[in-house]
Amino acid sequence: MANIKSAAKRAKQATKQRAHNMAQRTELRTAIKKIVVAVAKGDKAAAEAAYQANVGTIDSIADKKIIHKNKAARHKSRLTKAIKAIGVSAAA
Repeated sequence: MANIKSAAKRAKQATKQRAHNMAQRTELRTAIKKIVVAVAKGDKAAAEAAYQANVGTIDSIADKKIIHKNKAARHKSRLTKAIKAIGVSAAA
């Protein structure tokens, strides 16, 4: 336990901030999972709709610096690639 009042306050703030960040990270994972599930079903229109609905969440979490912007870009790129591959694999 902190001996100084300001250190105790900082510890309390850090705990609250960590809880908030964890909730944001959970929201990110859920958004990604929604898109992945739509892609797994093989319905391109549903996958694109899920992507459009959840890409804003990914971007906003990156803007808040919960995750790095490059990580967000990597996720979006891989999801876009998976959505585009739906039509290719069905045609082949």
